[in-house]
Amino acid sequence: MKFFVLTIFPEMIHVYAQYGIVKQAIKKGALTLEVIDLRQYADKGRVDDEAYGGLPGMVIKPEPVFRAYKSIMERYGRPYTILPEPWGKRLVQRDLDRLSQKESLAVICGRYEGIDERVRVLADEELSLGDFVLSGGEIFALALLEGVARLLPDVLSEPESLLSDSFRRWLGYPVYTRPPEYEGLKVPGVLLSGNHKLIELWKLWHSIERTLTYRPDLIPEDITPLERDIMESIKKGIKFEEWIKARR
Repeated sequence: MKFFVLTIFPEMIHVYAQYGIVKQAIKKGALTLEVIDLRQYADKGRVDDEAYGGLPGMVIKPEPVFRAYKSIMERYGRPYTILPEPWGKRLVQRDLDRLSQKESLAVICGRYEGIDERVRVLADEELSLGDFVLSGGEIFALALLEGVARLLPDVLSEPESLLSDSFRRWLGYPVYTRPPEYEGLKVPGVLLSGNHKLIELWKLWHSIERTLTYRPDLIPEDITPLERDIMESIKKGIKFEEWIKARR
């Protein structure tokens, strides 16, 4: 995938790309990242100006954005283009799945009071991280970059872990590592048992329990008989150990 970020703060993106899964995706050749400094496409480096109508704040000018975008199109063709906006559709895992299938993505990062309205004609869609306002689109671009990078083929060393991600079906289950006991807090005995069938049931139980507790709106419609049994047991206040004993 080719991923383009149009921004006035390119170092924010460059620094982030030196770490973690984004670095791994680039190193493995699954992702090429091009960060485009809008100042290089601005007259005398001036990327912003006062808003017409006496409105407050500075606005990113259209010329550097259109010029930078044209440079991408001339070299690679038109990328699927995202404009981060606080009123845009909230980004969810399904969007990451969908966008990870694109051959190229571009994010146009606004700043200050916003971006000239005419830039909107370049965007395929407007997306948001949530109902709050940031000073620019770079944080969104980084979230999208990492969210998509980890879904690209051969990037994760254990790709099967994607299947148990939160929002695939249920929320994620609790995870533990060594030591088995720390300051009186113990790892559940099930996870130390070596009984893989029991561990799978434990994982499913706690994924369902977490979903019921935090995001009941995400309960899938096509739940299986086993999942329904677990849900009803959790709602009755039954513990996992009691449920397992009753099944034997």
